[in-house]
Amino acid sequence: MTYCCGILVKDGLVMIADTRTNAGLDNVSTFRKLHIFNQPGDRIMAIASAGNLAISQSVISTLNEGLENPETGEIETLLSAPTMFQAAKRIGRAIRHVSTTEGKALEAEDIDFNVSFLFGGQIAGEKMRLFMIYPAGNFIECTVDTPYLQIGEHKYGKPVLDRAMHYDVELYEALKTGLISMDSTMRSNIGVGLPIDVLVVRTDVCDADLNHRIEAGEPYFHDLRSRWSAALRAAHQNIPRPPYKNA
Repeated sequence: MTYCCGILVKDGLVMIADTRTNAGLDNVSTFRKLHIFNQPGDRIMAIASAGNLAISQSVISTLNEGLENPETGEIETLLSAPTMFQAAKRIGRAIRHVSTTEGKALEAEDIDFNVSFLFGGQIAGEKMRLFMIYPAGNFIECTVDTPYLQIGEHKYGKPVLDRAMHYDVELYEALKTGLISMDSTMRSNIGVGLPIDVLVVRTDVCDADLNHRIEAGEPYFHDLRSRWSAALRAAHQNIPRPPYKNA
């Protein structure tokens, strides 16, 4: 299991992904799930993955190598996509390609084709965009009304985002809220854990403002976790006791 979150606000984009994978309690590993495609000044794109690790790695490798366009014979990659929408469509094609080549073998082993992606970024000349791409290769786009998308074990971190996130939140405040959402998930699910990969991109810059890995024991994240727990306890204590009594 994993947890990945993308937040799109007026000032830019935040993407956060944990790195834990496990096939049982005694088989826990660390793999990067946030992949960045960057040509500084021209485009920056990031893909966060959840689901079967072998499938997601096959999709990422396919995107790196490129897919042949059946009409033109051209090898298409994310770095050659003319728009973010067309890039999202190429990810969908890569997913369907992997499903076609590996799906029957997975089905024979009773393994579900379980994979999903967050895809965000900006190409110079168009707006910043954020998509969630499903196992069938279709996708939805983030909106101003709900400026975040999640994949993986999202239910524990969603209430934090629902209460605190809106389109006008300052970019690094959005990062802080995303990290609290990640901490809330880690508290409730041992399948999500450190290290955490973080990407922050400012609108119209087309380069990373922050590309960082949060390791175990990092002072800021440790302090954030402690302060958030203390704040929740204080808020709970400051709410009056329920007045209800039996008749």
